[in-house]
Amino acid sequence: MAGRANTGDEPSRTLKTVSRACDIIRVLEELDGAGVTELADHLDMSKSAVYSHLSTLREEHFVVKEGDTYSLGLQFLLLGEFVRNQHLLYDHGKEEIEKLADETGEYAHLATEQHGLGVNLYKVQGEKAVGRDYQTNKLQKPDYLHFSATGKSILAHLGEERVRGIIDEYGLSAKTEHTITDPDELFAELERVREQGYATNQEEEIKGLQAIGAPILDKDDTVLGSVSVSGPVNRMQEPAYHERIVDAVTSTANIIEVNINMADTDTELPDFN
Repeated sequence: MAGRANTGDEPSRTLKTVSRACDIIRVLEELDGAGVTELADHLDMSKSAVYSHLSTLREEHFVVKEGDTYSLGLQFLLLGEFVRNQHLLYDHGKEEIEKLADETGEYAHLATEQHGLGVNLYKVQGEKAVGRDYQTNKLQKPDYLHFSATGKSILAHLGEERVRGIIDEYGLSAKTEHTITDPDELFAELERVREQGYATNQEEEIKGLQAIGAPILDKDDTVLGSVSVSGPVNRMQEPAYHERIVDAVTSTANIIEVNINMADTDTELPDFN
């Protein structure tokens, strides 16, 4: 990633010890486990400082040690499951995404945005879906928003100032020759997304893979996230199949919107006394 976004209005105030602990966690993820010396070299820290951080993380069950190798602990899994299960979009979207994958036979995705990046909350593999390993990896990392159907669906409803801030922070890197890397072209694309009600990924992320995505909005038209279906070009570009996927994706997004907005509606009966 090109940096860490500070997208809030609060001034940036950080504690160096906490920041260093986060750096160690990220490197342990990147290296899939490491020893004290390797971490110290990677982070340009003293071995004693690295060891102190690791000992604290291990005591709090965030890190485990096997031989001389430290790895991330399952405490992160427990926390991640808690966070996801508490998320409004996952709560109301999980069942609908499963139905979407079953209906289309392709990969169905539920995503949201945080800190200017896309986060995949849930993915379901349909019976003819392709790219399992790649899609599994996408669940483990945030991603840029400008080249995916879910991402463009979200960007189209964030507002120009917010989108420009995201571009300034992360840029518009190219994943394939089809990726939009020019801001003006991206804004024109986002306008089309708003007009037609859905976004497309025309091999902009992976050559040979296309996707259709649609935004999920709350009752105030604030974007909460998006849904999408992805599949190989030979199926997705066939006109009748394309139209079927568009209908399925936009319908699913609408159902999730209704479920969320109904849950947010005050159902208390009027007092006639």
